[in-house]
Amino acid sequence: MSGRAWPWPLELLAALMLGALQTVACVDTRLWWLQLACIGVLAARASRATPGLAAAIGAAFGTAWVAAGTWWLYISMHRYGGLPAWLAAAAVLALAALLSLYLAAALAAFARWRCGRPLADAALFAAVWLLAELARGVLFTGFPWAASGYGQIDGPLSAWAPWVGVYGMGALAAFVVALAVLRPDRSLAGWLRGIALPVVLVAGPWLIGVPDFTRPTGTLSVTLLQGNIPQDEKFESTHQAAALEWHVSALGAARGDLVIAPETAIPFLPWQMPEGLWEGLQQRFGQGPTAALIGVPLGDERVGYTNSAVGFAAGQPLYRYDKQHLVPFGEFIPPMFRWFTDLMNIPLGDFSRGPLAAPSFVVKGERIGPNICYEDLFGEELAARFRDPDGAPTMLANLSNIGWFGETIAVAQHLNISRLRSLELQRPMLRATNTGATVVIDHRGVVTHGLAPHTRGVLEATVQGRAGNTPFAAWAARFGLWPLLVLALGVLAWAARRRAGS
Repeated sequence: MSGRAWPWPLELLAALMLGALQTVACVDTRLWWLQLACIGVLAARASRATPGLAAAIGAAFGTAWVAAGTWWLYISMHRYGGLPAWLAAAAVLALAALLSLYLAAALAAFARWRCGRPLADAALFAAVWLLAELARGVLFTGFPWAASGYGQIDGPLSAWAPWVGVYGMGALAAFVVALAVLRPDRSLAGWLRGIALPVVLVAGPWLIGVPDFTRPTGTLSVTLLQGNIPQDEKFESTHQAAALEWHVSALGAARGDLVIAPETAIPFLPWQMPEGLWEGLQQRFGQGPTAALIGVPLGDERVGYTNSAVGFAAGQPLYRYDKQHLVPFGEFIPPMFRWFTDLMNIPLGDFSRGPLAAPSFVVKGERIGPNICYEDLFGEELAARFRDPDGAPTMLANLSNIGWFGETIAVAQHLNISRLRSLELQRPMLRATNTGATVVIDHRGVVTHGLAPHTRGVLEATVQGRAGNTPFAAWAARFGLWPLLVLALGVLAWAARRRAGS
């Protein structure tokens, strides 16, 4: 399958097409096989390239990968941020090109240190792939959107999620496809021998079934709000009253154990709130049977601002969760980029961070672990709350507003991100969002209840909590992503040393 090296323009064009195509699986996860095919062809082409050409192939693949997965950033910067169209488009391409440098370096290392033995080369390819994904997900606050593991949620590799997490799934995908395509024996018998181990790794745990590492706790009846407030109206004073009125009315009408309103459902700082609003919420939820978790910005110029969620429950002091992992340019300003942020008309662009291992919001014995917007991209950070299994969340709650990105693939992508967190941690996820996807996800990553995106509605469901830790939650809570990093670096060092000694 590897074949000869193609002319370099054809190699780069093919890499661009493959990078964009494999991203489709992160939107429609039924196409998990398409992603495996694209990564397999990439491995085959890089195996026939010089280190320099392999780096160029990796840069092209990675640029198309990130650009196809995050093109909707253009909408937030141009339509809502006011950047000129050319500058917004250039910013998206620049971000994609910059993040592609990790994959470029990875494929250059693969081309330099591969030895021609299928098993060793597949391990090397998986290691450099893992290192590239870790670098993109961690360095400079991290941006792991469209990481390869998200394309495997509905495929056989999903069985590995509670063991190795999203990055481990991506590394396994890279390993199995590389082992299948990097075969010197191209006969049918050789090919069948080559795919035997990949098939076992991919299908074995899936066919056997994923064990329940967690156990049921209690149930809550929950109400999730989806206001569908257009982003260009959310912070405009002429429209805020109507948006606030809908949320306050829906909160007041909620029954059951818990109602959740999305990120910045109340788009006012405390000193800006209409008179009596705060007191009314405290009275409504501080005395009755229903608790509430509501997205609201907090703070002032003196103490700083936070993107927060507040919880009201009878017999409890006010609960507060402050977002910890902030969005560059939207919620904090990276060094030397004040000029870029000043070009955009985005309110409250510089927040303070909350604690990493935040306490849970307790409702009728169930511990709700909030996260705001794209915080659920970082499973290792959510796992930090699981160091004490007896105090760990029994349910997760994502409060989001991705109305910044219009009616785009961002909604489906973010839903799949939340589904993978449920697979990794075996916890239900309650998603209350402004424009979608407002859903309930069970501990197996299955959407059990949902509203149509980009509609206004109220979702009611009964949800069962879970206690106990998955293997991923146990090791990621204690060590973060270090075990994966050490493993990948160990394989890389072994390959480099072996090559130097040959």
